[in-house]
Amino acid sequence: MTSPWTRLLEQLQEEQALSGLDLRFGTFMVEIEGGSGDAPELLLAAALASRAVRSGHVCLDLARIEDAIFPQSRPEGLPPFPESREWISTLHRARVVGKPGDFTPLILDSHGRLYLHRYWSYQESLARSLRERFIPAIENPNTLALRDSLTRLFPSPESREETDWQKVAACVAWMRRFTVISGGPGTGKTTIVSRMLALFVEQSGSAVPRIAMAAPTGKAAARLGEAVRRAIEGLSCADSVKAAIPTGAFTIHRLLGTIRHSPYFRHHAGNPLPVDVLVVDEASMVDLALMAKLVDALLPAARLVLLGDRDQLASVEAGAILADLCGTERSAMFSPPFRKLLQTLTEEPIPKTEGPLQDPSMRDGFVLLPKSYRFEKTGGIGAFSRAVNDGNVDQAIALLRDESMADLHWSPLPSTSDLNRALKAPTLASLAQHVRETDPDHALDILEQFRILCGLREGPYGSQTVNLLIERTLVEQRVVSLQGRWYAGKPVMVTRNDYELRLFNGDVGIILPSPEENGMLRAFFPTPDGGVRRVHPLQLPEHETAFAMTVHKSQGSEFDRVLLILPDRPSPVLTREMLYTAVSRARKAVEIWAPEAILRSAIARRTFRGSGLGDALREKEEEGPAGEARGG
Repeated sequence: MTSPWTRLLEQLQEEQALSGLDLRFGTFMVEIEGGSGDAPELLLAAALASRAVRSGHVCLDLARIEDAIFPQSRPEGLPPFPESREWISTLHRARVVGKPGDFTPLILDSHGRLYLHRYWSYQESLARSLRERFIPAIENPNTLALRDSLTRLFPSPESREETDWQKVAACVAWMRRFTVISGGPGTGKTTIVSRMLALFVEQSGSAVPRIAMAAPTGKAAARLGEAVRRAIEGLSCADSVKAAIPTGAFTIHRLLGTIRHSPYFRHHAGNPLPVDVLVVDEASMVDLALMAKLVDALLPAARLVLLGDRDQLASVEAGAILADLCGTERSAMFSPPFRKLLQTLTEEPIPKTEGPLQDPSMRDGFVLLPKSYRFEKTGGIGAFSRAVNDGNVDQAIALLRDESMADLHWSPLPSTSDLNRALKAPTLASLAQHVRETDPDHALDILEQFRILCGLREGPYGSQTVNLLIERTLVEQRVVSLQGRWYAGKPVMVTRNDYELRLFNGDVGIILPSPEENGMLRAFFPTPDGGVRRVHPLQLPEHETAFAMTVHKSQGSEFDRVLLILPDRPSPVLTREMLYTAVSRARKAVEIWAPEAILRSAIARRTFRGSGLGDALREKEEEGPAGEARGG
């Protein structure tokens, strides 16, 4: 007689919820378990754990399987998943499943979360390293000197009554070994960096700290370096302080030192980075494995500052680090002693924390920036972003219908047959401009003024289709001349890391004639130090055309105007985080093409990422040997 486990496994295969790789992994676990009979409960759990990692989860939460596997809707006729307590009991009897600290292929923790050993090891390594940093870096600050620096570097009008959270965040970063600064678009996450680093240099006296800045992508690193370079001259500090602030940022991979054809990095705990202060921007894009390796490579006394927007989409790979770290709080929650100290040092009003505060040593290093300097409170983009974040569907739709919102426009989704015609106006008005530009710097600047973002990559409204339609329009209008695969003005986006060329997933460049090479077509990419470098098109790693891109690929970028195209049917990737990320890429204006039902569904759905990092940060280390976390 077929068991319920087997029937469920067969149904999941029919629904294509499990890949061949997932099933092979599950079968392999059964094989090394050594049982001569069938073990569908182990096979199913192992296959689902494999699928969970592919879907961005760190682990498989056995109590929330359907949230991970079927975030949109449960297929009709699918047998129920086993009751989690029964399943956990069964898995505990398997030799390939161990408890935290065991050296087994699968790890099952006390919360009913099943991990592939590698990802449990990454999580444990990161949690252990961060717990060691939940301590003050400065025990007895020089109050007068610190106040003087903060007042000069963060000047504010006398009539201002609200808290300067940027000043508070910089002070927290100086006082703590580990700091997280989270805020939405326009809250000053990037502009705070130069002032914060000037504060560090001034307060360090003659022991000038070794400072490094990094970001997960080349584009984000370039933006961070550019922002710091622009801000340095305006700082109210000595030239010697300005000279100690770096003006370029690294990608995290480049900072750690990639080794060709290897998953390992040159810098790790045995060969740490020669850095006293590390600032990482766009931290929401960093996956668990990379963050674990980065923190592992830091000196024990080094300060680490993470900047990002916890409400954005999480990394494409497994993990949602920033969301796990920040939790659900919507305001600063400092312990009473630290709040009192911050008020003394910054002379800023800091609200009291209501109710008991868990983990004060951890919360004292977290700052949320509430004020957006980019979007007015009456502006459409800011108001719509807040409504989406709050999951307020009716308010968000009402804002889209409000014609007084000059920076926010909503149009019906064109039919598939009309999409090409609908795209002609934005294509010729905006995207054709950079094609005619011959200077790479200017062309890249123009390219950043307008971008089409798509909710999906494939399908009739996906970025692949939209890119093809745009190219067709440009050819028909004789804006570009196709002579093979390449043409002047073609934007390209790297989709696979190439450590040798220092091109990474998400980097955007443009194909143009190179004056230095007799007009031969070359791909030009911005560099973290503000320059431009060229690469022969045939050397490019895997890439795709980038007139349009998915919302996921747009993270770390900003554009003056954005056109967002959503599909005509639901998809698991259409969530409030995706919609918020898309809209917040725009500085000045957003236009959305989408059916109302799709928008309502997306705003109502939160992204779920299975993870135990939050609990691991709050719990004492489990006894037992820790696995190595430097693998690929």
